[in-house]
Amino acid sequence: MTRRRFLLVVATLVAASYGPGGVLAYRAAPPALSSRLSNQEFWKLSSSLSELSGFFRSDNLLSNEIFLQYVVPELTRIAKPGRVYLGVGPEQNFTYIAALKPAMAFIVDVRRGNLDLHLMYKALFELSADRADFVSRLFSRKRPEGLTASSSVAEIFRAFEHEEPSEALYRENLQAIERQLTTTHGFALTSDDLGGAKGIEFIYKAFFTFGPELTYSSINGFGGFGGGRAMPTYADLMTLTDESGQARGYLSSEASFAIVKDLESRNLVVPVVGNFGGPKAIRAVADYLKDHHALVSAFYLSNVEQYLRQDAIWSDFCRNASTLPIDGTSVFIRSTRGGRNGGFGSLSNELEPIADVVKNCGPQ
Repeated sequence: MTRRRFLLVVATLVAASYGPGGVLAYRAAPPALSSRLSNQEFWKLSSSLSELSGFFRSDNLLSNEIFLQYVVPELTRIAKPGRVYLGVGPEQNFTYIAALKPAMAFIVDVRRGNLDLHLMYKALFELSADRADFVSRLFSRKRPEGLTASSSVAEIFRAFEHEEPSEALYRENLQAIERQLTTTHGFALTSDDLGGAKGIEFIYKAFFTFGPELTYSSINGFGGFGGGRAMPTYADLMTLTDESGQARGYLSSEASFAIVKDLESRNLVVPVVGNFGGPKAIRAVADYLKDHHALVSAFYLSNVEQYLRQDAIWSDFCRNASTLPIDGTSVFIRSTRGGRNGGFGSLSNELEPIADVVKNCGPQ
Protein backbone atom coordinates (compact mmCIF):
# COMPACT_ATOMS: atom_id res chain seq x y z
CA MET A 1 0.00 0.00 0.00
CA THR A 2 1.36 3.40 -0.91
CA ARG A 3 1.79 6.09 1.76
CA ARG A 4 -0.89 8.22 0.09
CA ARG A 5 -3.34 5.30 0.06
CA PHE A 6 -2.59 4.53 3.72
CA LEU A 7 -3.30 8.12 4.78
CA LEU A 8 -6.56 8.13 2.87
CA VAL A 9 -7.71 4.97 4.63
CA VAL A 10 -6.80 6.38 8.05
CA ALA A 11 -8.65 9.62 7.32
CA THR A 12 -11.72 7.67 6.22
CA LEU A 13 -11.75 5.55 9.37
CA VAL A 14 -11.39 8.59 11.61
CA ALA A 15 -14.50 10.08 10.02
CA ALA A 16 -16.50 6.91 10.59
CA SER A 17 -18.45 5.80 13.63
CA TYR A 18 -20.33 2.67 14.63
CA GLY A 19 -24.08 2.75 14.25
CA PRO A 20 -26.84 0.52 15.70
CA GLY A 21 -25.84 -3.11 16.07
CA GLY A 22 -22.15 -2.31 15.78
CA VAL A 23 -22.43 -1.71 12.03
CA LEU A 24 -19.83 0.71 10.75
CA ALA A 25 -21.59 3.90 9.65
CA TYR A 26 -20.13 7.01 8.06
CA ARG A 27 -20.79 10.28 9.81
CA ALA A 28 -20.03 13.69 8.36
CA ALA A 29 -17.97 15.99 10.54
CA PRO A 30 -20.16 18.58 12.31
CA PRO A 31 -20.40 21.81 10.32
CA ALA A 32 -18.56 24.76 11.74
CA LEU A 33 -20.34 28.00 12.51
CA SER A 34 -21.08 29.94 9.37
CA SER A 35 -19.17 33.15 8.72
CA ARG A 36 -22.47 34.68 7.59
CA LEU A 37 -26.12 33.75 7.92
CA SER A 38 -28.49 34.47 5.10
CA ASN A 39 -31.51 36.60 5.94
CA GLN A 40 -33.70 33.51 5.83
CA GLU A 41 -31.33 31.54 8.07
CA PHE A 42 -31.17 34.38 10.60
CA TRP A 43 -34.93 34.77 10.86
CA LYS A 44 -35.57 31.03 10.96
CA LEU A 45 -32.95 30.58 13.67
CA SER A 46 -34.25 33.41 15.83
CA SER A 47 -37.83 32.17 15.48
CA SER A 48 -37.12 28.48 15.97
CA LEU A 49 -35.06 29.00 19.13
CA SER A 50 -37.60 31.32 20.75
CA GLU A 51 -40.29 30.69 23.34
CA LEU A 52 -43.47 32.72 23.89
CA SER A 53 -42.87 36.24 25.20
CA GLY A 54 -42.90 36.63 28.97
CA PHE A 55 -43.14 39.48 31.47
CA PHE A 56 -40.58 41.68 33.17
CA ARG A 57 -41.36 44.72 35.27
CA SER A 58 -39.25 47.04 33.13
CA ASP A 59 -39.03 47.81 29.42
CA ASN A 60 -35.28 47.82 30.05
CA LEU A 61 -34.17 49.90 27.08
CA LEU A 62 -30.87 50.71 28.77
CA SER A 63 -28.56 49.14 31.32
CA ASN A 64 -28.07 50.61 34.78
CA GLU A 65 -24.79 48.80 35.48
CA ILE A 66 -22.08 51.40 35.98
CA PHE A 67 -19.34 48.83 36.68
CA LEU A 68 -19.96 46.62 33.65
CA GLN A 69 -16.56 47.47 32.11
CA TYR A 70 -14.60 46.58 35.25
CA VAL A 71 -14.54 42.86 34.39
CA VAL A 72 -13.41 43.35 30.78
CA PRO A 73 -9.63 43.07 31.43
CA GLU A 74 -10.10 39.80 33.34
CA LEU A 75 -12.71 38.60 30.85
CA THR A 76 -10.38 38.99 27.89
CA ARG A 77 -7.60 37.16 29.78
CA ILE A 78 -9.80 34.16 30.57
CA ALA A 79 -12.44 33.75 27.87
CA LYS A 80 -11.34 32.89 24.36
CA PRO A 81 -12.21 34.95 21.27
CA GLY A 82 -13.75 33.37 18.19
CA ARG A 83 -16.29 31.34 20.17
CA VAL A 84 -19.93 32.12 21.00
CA TYR A 85 -21.24 34.82 23.32
CA LEU A 86 -24.60 34.62 25.11
CA GLY A 87 -26.24 37.53 26.86
CA VAL A 88 -29.42 39.18 28.05
CA GLY A 89 -30.85 42.67 27.99
CA PRO A 90 -29.96 45.76 25.93
CA GLU A 91 -26.79 47.60 24.87
CA GLN A 92 -24.30 46.36 27.47
CA ASN A 93 -24.01 43.18 25.40
CA PHE A 94 -22.29 45.18 22.65
CA THR A 95 -19.47 46.16 25.00
CA TYR A 96 -18.81 42.52 25.92
CA ILE A 97 -19.10 41.46 22.27
CA ALA A 98 -16.58 44.13 21.24
CA ALA A 99 -14.18 42.87 23.94
CA LEU A 100 -14.55 39.15 23.20
CA LYS A 101 -14.72 39.27 19.39
CA PRO A 102 -16.95 36.18 19.19
CA ALA A 103 -17.75 34.27 16.04
CA MET A 104 -21.44 34.56 16.88
CA ALA A 105 -23.72 35.93 19.61
CA PHE A 106 -27.16 35.08 20.97
CA ILE A 107 -29.16 37.55 23.09
CA VAL A 108 -31.80 35.64 25.08
CA ASP A 109 -34.44 37.68 26.90
CA VAL A 110 -37.88 36.85 28.26
CA ARG A 111 -39.47 39.86 26.51
CA ARG A 112 -40.30 40.07 22.81
CA GLY A 113 -39.63 43.80 23.23
CA ASN A 114 -35.94 43.05 23.74
CA LEU A 115 -35.86 41.20 20.42
CA ASP A 116 -37.43 44.26 18.78
CA LEU A 117 -34.88 46.51 20.50
CA HIS A 118 -32.01 44.43 19.11
CA LEU A 119 -33.55 44.43 15.63
CA MET A 120 -33.67 48.24 15.84
CA TYR A 121 -30.00 48.27 16.84
CA LYS A 122 -29.18 45.83 14.04
CA ALA A 123 -30.65 48.17 11.45
CA LEU A 124 -28.87 51.19 12.92
CA PHE A 125 -25.49 49.45 12.99
CA GLU A 126 -25.91 48.43 9.38
CA LEU A 127 -27.05 51.88 8.24
CA SER A 128 -24.34 53.84 10.08
CA ALA A 129 -20.89 54.50 8.66
CA ASP A 130 -19.21 55.31 11.98
CA ARG A 131 -19.86 56.07 15.65
CA ALA A 132 -20.98 59.67 15.18
CA ASP A 133 -23.37 58.60 12.42
CA PHE A 134 -24.71 55.85 14.68
CA VAL A 135 -25.33 58.21 17.62
CA SER A 136 -27.01 60.68 15.28
CA ARG A 137 -29.38 58.00 14.01
CA LEU A 138 -29.95 56.44 17.44
CA PHE A 139 -31.22 59.68 18.96
CA SER A 140 -32.48 61.53 15.84
CA ARG A 141 -30.08 64.43 16.33
CA LYS A 142 -28.12 66.13 13.56
CA ARG A 143 -24.50 65.03 13.41
CA PRO A 144 -22.30 67.80 14.84
CA GLU A 145 -19.47 69.09 12.70
CA GLY A 146 -15.86 68.23 13.52
CA LEU A 147 -16.31 64.66 14.75
CA THR A 148 -13.81 62.21 13.27
CA ALA A 149 -12.65 58.63 13.69
CA SER A 150 -10.17 59.81 16.32
CA SER A 151 -12.78 61.64 18.44
CA SER A 152 -13.12 60.16 21.91
CA VAL A 153 -16.49 58.86 23.02
CA ALA A 154 -16.64 61.70 25.54
CA GLU A 155 -16.06 64.22 22.75
CA ILE A 156 -18.82 62.64 20.69
CA PHE A 157 -21.41 62.85 23.45
CA ARG A 158 -20.35 66.37 24.47
CA ALA A 159 -20.91 67.45 20.86
CA PHE A 160 -24.40 65.94 20.83
CA GLU A 161 -25.37 67.80 24.01
CA HIS A 162 -25.94 70.89 21.86
CA GLU A 163 -28.08 69.19 19.20
CA GLU A 164 -31.86 69.38 19.44
CA PRO A 165 -34.06 66.41 18.59
CA SER A 166 -35.37 66.51 15.03
CA GLU A 167 -38.88 65.23 14.28
CA ALA A 168 -37.96 65.07 10.60
CA LEU A 169 -34.89 62.92 11.30
CA TYR A 170 -36.95 60.71 13.61
CA ARG A 171 -39.52 59.99 10.90
CA GLU A 172 -36.84 59.50 8.24
CA ASN A 173 -34.79 57.16 10.44
CA LEU A 174 -37.81 55.15 11.61
CA GLN A 175 -38.78 54.52 7.99
CA ALA A 176 -35.18 53.54 7.20
CA ILE A 177 -35.12 51.09 10.14
CA GLU A 178 -38.36 49.45 9.07
CA ARG A 179 -37.26 49.32 5.43
CA GLN A 180 -33.90 47.78 6.38
CA LEU A 181 -35.58 45.04 8.39
CA THR A 182 -38.62 44.25 6.24
CA THR A 183 -37.43 45.03 2.71
CA THR A 184 -33.63 44.68 2.70
CA HIS A 185 -33.64 41.66 5.03
CA GLY A 186 -37.18 40.44 4.40
CA PHE A 187 -37.85 39.63 8.05
CA ALA A 188 -41.47 38.69 8.73
CA LEU A 189 -42.08 41.26 11.45
CA THR A 190 -45.57 41.45 12.88
CA SER A 191 -47.57 44.63 13.30
CA ASP A 192 -46.81 44.39 17.03
CA ASP A 193 -43.07 44.20 16.30
CA LEU A 194 -43.25 47.35 14.21
CA GLY A 195 -45.90 49.56 15.77
CA GLY A 196 -47.21 47.71 18.79
CA ALA A 197 -47.32 48.96 22.36
CA LYS A 198 -43.75 47.74 22.98
CA GLY A 199 -42.56 47.46 19.40
CA ILE A 200 -39.86 49.20 17.40
CA GLU A 201 -41.75 52.49 16.96
CA PHE A 202 -42.38 52.72 20.72
CA ILE A 203 -38.73 51.90 21.46
CA TYR A 204 -37.30 54.32 18.91
CA LYS A 205 -39.64 57.08 20.09
CA ALA A 206 -38.14 56.76 23.59
CA PHE A 207 -34.62 57.24 22.19
CA PHE A 208 -35.84 60.26 20.23
CA THR A 209 -37.69 61.76 23.21
CA PHE A 210 -35.00 61.38 25.86
CA GLY A 211 -31.92 61.43 23.65
CA PRO A 212 -28.55 60.74 25.30
CA GLU A 213 -30.24 61.47 28.65
CA LEU A 214 -32.26 58.26 28.37
CA THR A 215 -32.02 56.13 31.54
CA TYR A 216 -33.13 52.67 32.60
CA SER A 217 -36.13 54.24 34.32
CA SER A 218 -37.10 56.94 31.83
CA ILE A 219 -40.28 55.19 30.72
CA ASN A 220 -40.87 52.80 33.61
CA GLY A 221 -42.76 55.01 36.02
CA PHE A 222 -39.90 55.41 38.50
CA GLY A 223 -39.65 59.14 37.96
CA GLY A 224 -35.99 58.91 36.97
CA PHE A 225 -35.04 56.96 40.07
CA GLY A 226 -34.97 53.33 41.06
CA GLY A 227 -34.68 52.16 44.63
CA GLY A 228 -33.60 55.65 45.70
CA ARG A 229 -30.61 55.74 43.32
CA ALA A 230 -30.28 58.12 40.41
CA MET A 231 -29.90 56.17 37.18
CA PRO A 232 -26.99 56.71 34.78
CA THR A 233 -27.87 58.15 31.38
CA TYR A 234 -26.94 56.64 28.04
CA ALA A 235 -24.19 59.24 27.74
CA ASP A 236 -22.96 58.36 31.25
CA LEU A 237 -22.69 54.66 30.46
CA MET A 238 -20.92 55.24 27.17
CA THR A 239 -18.28 57.49 28.75
CA LEU A 240 -17.55 55.28 31.76
CA THR A 241 -14.32 53.25 31.92
CA ASP A 242 -12.87 50.18 33.54
CA GLU A 243 -11.18 50.30 36.95
CA SER A 244 -7.91 51.57 35.48
CA GLY A 245 -9.60 54.41 33.60
CA GLN A 246 -9.51 52.80 30.16
CA ALA A 247 -12.61 53.21 28.03
CA ARG A 248 -13.84 49.82 26.84
CA GLY A 249 -17.43 50.51 25.79
CA TYR A 250 -18.63 49.57 22.34
CA LEU A 251 -18.53 53.25 21.32
CA SER A 252 -15.11 53.90 22.86
CA SER A 253 -13.36 53.56 19.49
CA GLU A 254 -14.11 53.02 15.84
CA ALA A 255 -12.47 49.60 16.13
CA SER A 256 -14.87 48.48 18.89
CA PHE A 257 -17.86 49.83 16.98
CA ALA A 258 -16.69 48.06 13.81
CA ILE A 259 -16.54 44.66 15.56
CA VAL A 260 -20.22 44.86 16.48
CA LYS A 261 -21.25 46.41 13.15
CA ASP A 262 -19.49 43.61 11.27
CA LEU A 263 -21.22 40.85 13.23
CA GLU A 264 -24.60 42.55 12.85
CA SER A 265 -24.05 43.00 9.11
CA ARG A 266 -23.32 39.28 8.76
CA ASN A 267 -26.49 38.37 10.70
CA LEU A 268 -24.45 36.84 13.52
CA VAL A 269 -26.04 38.60 16.50
CA VAL A 270 -29.24 36.61 16.95
CA PRO A 271 -31.97 37.82 19.35
CA VAL A 272 -34.02 35.07 20.97
CA VAL A 273 -37.14 35.25 23.15
CA GLY A 274 -36.80 32.93 26.11
CA ASN A 275 -37.01 32.53 29.86
CA PHE A 276 -33.68 31.39 31.34
CA GLY A 277 -35.64 28.82 33.34
CA GLY A 278 -37.94 27.96 30.45
CA PRO A 279 -38.22 24.68 28.60
CA LYS A 280 -36.74 25.60 25.24
CA ALA A 281 -34.58 28.64 24.42
CA ILE A 282 -31.26 27.96 26.18
CA ARG A 283 -31.40 24.24 25.43
CA ALA A 284 -32.16 25.00 21.78
CA VAL A 285 -29.18 27.35 21.60
CA ALA A 286 -27.06 24.62 23.20
CA ASP A 287 -28.20 22.08 20.60
CA TYR A 288 -27.40 24.51 17.78
CA LEU A 289 -23.90 25.10 19.15
CA LYS A 290 -23.25 21.39 19.56
CA ASP A 291 -24.45 20.75 16.03
CA HIS A 292 -21.90 23.31 14.85
CA HIS A 293 -19.05 22.14 17.08
CA ALA A 294 -18.95 25.51 18.90
CA LEU A 295 -18.14 26.45 22.50
CA VAL A 296 -19.47 29.25 24.68
CA SER A 297 -16.89 31.85 25.68
CA ALA A 298 -19.08 33.88 28.04
CA PHE A 299 -22.71 34.09 29.14
CA TYR A 300 -23.74 37.50 30.50
CA LEU A 301 -26.57 37.03 33.02
CA SER A 302 -27.03 40.57 34.36
CA ASN A 303 -28.97 40.04 37.62
CA VAL A 304 -31.55 37.68 36.13
CA GLU A 305 -30.66 34.99 38.67
CA GLN A 306 -32.21 37.20 41.37
CA TYR A 307 -35.59 36.91 39.68
CA LEU A 308 -35.16 33.22 38.90
CA ARG A 309 -34.64 32.55 42.58
CA GLN A 310 -37.67 34.67 43.48
CA ASP A 311 -39.74 32.56 41.09
CA ALA A 312 -38.18 29.33 42.39
CA ILE A 313 -36.89 28.33 38.94
CA TRP A 314 -33.16 28.95 39.36
CA SER A 315 -32.49 25.19 39.36
CA ASP A 316 -34.31 24.96 36.01
CA PHE A 317 -31.97 27.60 34.63
CA CYS A 318 -28.96 25.78 36.06
CA ARG A 319 -29.96 22.55 34.34
CA ASN A 320 -30.58 24.45 31.10
CA ALA A 321 -27.14 26.07 31.32
CA SER A 322 -25.55 22.68 32.00
CA THR A 323 -26.46 21.63 28.46
CA LEU A 324 -24.31 24.37 26.90
CA PRO A 325 -21.02 23.27 25.30
CA ILE A 326 -18.28 24.77 27.48
CA ASP A 327 -14.75 24.23 28.73
CA GLY A 328 -12.76 25.47 31.70
CA THR A 329 -12.41 28.97 30.25
CA SER A 330 -16.17 29.56 29.72
CA VAL A 331 -17.52 32.09 32.22
CA PHE A 332 -20.73 33.62 33.52
CA ILE A 333 -20.73 37.42 33.77
CA ARG A 334 -22.94 38.15 36.75
CA SER A 335 -24.35 41.39 38.12
CA THR A 336 -24.88 41.24 41.87
CA ARG A 337 -25.66 43.71 44.63
CA GLY A 338 -22.59 44.73 46.61
CA GLY A 339 -19.45 42.85 45.66
CA ARG A 340 -16.04 44.41 45.25
CA ASN A 341 -17.31 47.45 43.35
CA GLY A 342 -21.02 47.61 44.05
CA GLY A 343 -21.20 49.80 47.12
CA PHE A 344 -24.43 51.47 48.21
CA GLY A 345 -26.50 48.75 46.58
CA SER A 346 -25.10 49.23 43.07
CA LEU A 347 -24.72 46.29 40.76
CA SER A 348 -21.21 44.83 40.61
CA ASN A 349 -20.16 42.70 37.65
CA GLU A 350 -18.13 39.59 38.38
CA LEU A 351 -16.97 36.42 36.60
CA GLU A 352 -17.42 32.78 37.57
CA PRO A 353 -16.56 29.65 35.59
CA ILE A 354 -19.75 28.14 34.16
CA ALA A 355 -18.51 24.63 34.92
CA ASP A 356 -18.24 25.44 38.65
CA VAL A 357 -21.87 26.60 38.75
CA VAL A 358 -23.55 23.86 36.74
CA LYS A 359 -21.66 20.81 38.07
CA ASN A 360 -24.17 20.36 40.91
CA CYS A 361 -27.39 21.14 39.02
CA GLY A 362 -28.70 17.62 39.08
CA PRO A 363 -30.12 15.62 36.16
CA GLN A 364 -30.65 17.51 32.94
